[in-house]
Amino acid sequence: MNTLEAINGRRSIRKFKPQKVDRETIEKIVAAAAYAPSWKNTQVTRYHVFDDPEIKSTIAEKYTLGFAYNTGTLINAPQVVAITAVKGRSGVERDGSFTTSKGDSWLMFDAGIATQTFCLAAYEYGVGSVIMGIFDAEKVAELLHIPENEAVIALVPIGYPDEAPAAPKRKSVDDLLSFC
Repeated sequence: MNTLEAINGRRSIRKFKPQKVDRETIEKIVAAAAYAPSWKNTQVTRYHVFDDPEIKSTIAEKYTLGFAYNTGTLINAPQVVAITAVKGRSGVERDGSFTTSKGDSWLMFDAGIATQTFCLAAYEYGVGSVIMGIFDAEKVAELLHIPENEAVIALVPIGYPDEAPAAPKRKSVDDLLSFC
């Protein structure tokens, strides 16, 4: 598979087969995601994999902020990856000052790039994924015992796809591109 095939072929998967992704495959996916660019190569993104049904259920039923669409996906996914980022590194100089007017918002940018890289690498290994952002990050961090110096950025249910969704309509290049 080449890069454009991965970009054009990957879909958000919300229905998974019950089989878990083996540890070696997850390690290969994270090894690939480690090559995602980051602010000053700080590499702040971390991956916390969990599969405990009780934890998945608690997050799905109590911490999805009323967004019921995510409930079934979280409960039925064989595994979920909590994507976190180390606080106070992206966009921040050693003396604590911000490099640009974007302040520490580089953290979200870096984590987003790494998350997409993770999902594309997963697709290469036949693993489906969907990126979720509607949840109570503080309660999820507490439940999963995430280190205090990390912020929970996204939840990514993973597993072997049990669906093959069609590509959603995309905006035209004319709508997206301008030359200044």
